[in-house]
Amino acid sequence: MSERQIQILEAAVRVIAQDGVRGLRIEKLAAEAGVSTALIYYHFKDRPGVVRAALEHINHRAQSYTGAAMADEAARARLEGLLLLELQDTGQVRETSIAWGELRASAIFDTDLREPLRTTTDAWNTDIESLIRRAQDEGAVDTAIDTAAAAERLTALVEGLSERWHTHSITLDRARELLTDAIHLELDREVRGTRPPA
Repeated sequence: MSERQIQILEAAVRVIAQDGVRGLRIEKLAAEAGVSTALIYYHFKDRPGVVRAALEHINHRAQSYTGAAMADEAARARLEGLLLLELQDTGQVRETSIAWGELRASAIFDTDLREPLRTTTDAWNTDIESLIRRAQDEGAVDTAIDTAAAAERLTALVEGLSERWHTHSITLDRARELLTDAIHLELDREVRGTRPPA
């Protein structure tokens, strides 16, 4: 991807985080990115093309602040750290998280967003599931835990807590506390014998 395309997509994320997906107009995006509307159409064809590319870019942004984090840590510590990194009060994380929530909400009405959103969500679930399996291999998580279900519950919880934090329904500290507790309940329940009935 060219620097100019990245510049446009960074501006698209900002506009979506500020005004929502419905507020993303090509003219506004051009002004935010400091480029012509023709250049946006050249690179992304149309507004839906910009929105789909922005979704992919948001995914890459999230990987940039979580991917290298704690690379040398044990799998269990890395898993907890990666999930908690989604709830931090930095401009990039807040912007990425708000834009992600906007795109997810828009997919309710925009059927073209559903498949790329599903693909991105599945990739995140798979990454978390892989870490849970590695933690199982290291003896830090009980092997009886359904790794796919645990990963899906934890990623869904991160998204829900993030939305509550961004809407000021809960504080960031409370969101992180709840996520930390949920990680322990999810991954330690076999050890404590508190596994809910199937």
